[in-house]
Amino acid sequence: MNFITNTLSRAAHTASPLLPVLAGRWSPRGFYPTALVDEATLTTVLEAARWAPSASNMQPARFIVARRGSDSFAKIHETLMGFNKAWADAASVLIVNVATLPIDVTRENPWARYDLGQAVAHLTIQAWHEGLHTHQLGGFDGTALALAFGLAEDQTTVSITALGVLGDVSLLSPELLERESAPRTRKPLIELLLVNDWSTTGQQPAARARPDTVTPQPRQVKTELDYFSRQRARLLPAVNTGGDHDDRTHP
Repeated sequence: MNFITNTLSRAAHTASPLLPVLAGRWSPRGFYPTALVDEATLTTVLEAARWAPSASNMQPARFIVARRGSDSFAKIHETLMGFNKAWADAASVLIVNVATLPIDVTRENPWARYDLGQAVAHLTIQAWHEGLHTHQLGGFDGTALALAFGLAEDQTTVSITALGVLGDVSLLSPELLERESAPRTRKPLIELLLVNDWSTTGQQPAARARPDTVTPQPRQVKTELDYFSRQRARLLPAVNTGGDHDDRTHP
């Protein structure tokens, strides 16, 4: 199969070396439309979200997990807006990310949405490690989602995560291919730092000394092709089997 990453690296060009899973993560829209995510892998991805940091361990993150072909998947897809509806149906799983807002009957948790974001970030990184890809969606009808799934008044949908296997280039529309191959950019780090104390002194702190007993070892950074060739071998045998999962609940 011809993946876009076979000829075009999507890894970030970072100013400082990052873990490969952080530099390599990107957000495609072109998913393989018949690929399935096995239950063990999906459980692992959700478990990563469960163990994200949480203020006072209140754990406000909640998820609606819908596998392609299920009624829940169709309900979620129906609420998507604009271009999202054109490509998200190829994802193997759609996950609605919900924040439970109250601490108790009189107080709202001011960190609920933040903690949900941390949980989704953990889910995203674990998914990449498992050879999967994610794309976060903000274009959806939150009111329609709440009605479709009977969400409580104190629960709010913050985002939707499309989860799946990277699709073959031949399956992408011209518009999708253009977006998938667009350069990845970020603002310079200096623009993000409202205050960076050492820079006002004109002197950068000395590098932290390592203990004498520690001998740094060279780190092997696998290329995207090396990494995903191993992961796809595990995930893609299900691509051509046909059929879809039913709407099973998930622990």
